[in-house]
Amino acid sequence: MTHPTVIKLHDGNLMPQLGLGVWKAGNEEVVSAIHKALEVGYRSFDTAAVYQNETGVGNALSSAGVARDELFVTTKLWNDDQKRPREALQESLEKLQLDFVDLYLMHWPVPAIDHYVDAWKGMIELQKEGLVKSIGVCNFQVHHLQRLIDETGVAPVINQIELHPTWQQREVVAFCKEHGIAVEAYSPMARGADLKAGNGTIARIAEAHEVSPAQVILRWHIENGTII
Repeated sequence: MTHPTVIKLHDGNLMPQLGLGVWKAGNEEVVSAIHKALEVGYRSFDTAAVYQNETGVGNALSSAGVARDELFVTTKLWNDDQKRPREALQESLEKLQLDFVDLYLMHWPVPAIDHYVDAWKGMIELQKEGLVKSIGVCNFQVHHLQRLIDETGVAPVINQIELHPTWQQREVVAFCKEHGIAVEAYSPMARGADLKAGNGTIARIAEAHEVSPAQVILRWHIENGTII
């Protein structure tokens, strides 16, 4: 794997464009996965409190022998913790064996309980204190993003959303680009479903360029400036 391309976030911090997400990996499995990923050049790792594997991620990174300033670690504030972002982050930091995370994301807006603006204000304070380098959100639609900006004056650096060729979420992507919010794709291949999408269009492109369908989809994201 070549040296990963980096994306400059609107707060000035740099993030690798390609990272490893560890959803569904157990605390033991994630150690070997991260060690292998580090061997081939990955430096960005995405976990979350609700994944219940932050302990494994922490063990993997602490035993890998890679300098902290080479790593980019993301974790997330879960819905039930929106009233206690500080305590939730401290719990995550302890499990991750870190003094700070590079990116802290609010996992969902959960408008039904309507705590996301207050949670965002708490995350802004955590960033000011240096416990997180950058702050962003996941799964936010345009009206959620607009409300954060209107009520706090601070736009997220990232909106992490499900994004792939068969679900391009063009309205929210356009809003993010207009406001300098980086778009990060999770399930960038629709958990495998998009490998055969478009009545074989992706497969034909892959054959024409002598690459795999997965490489075609990843290149599509990269050319669009999406973090993966």
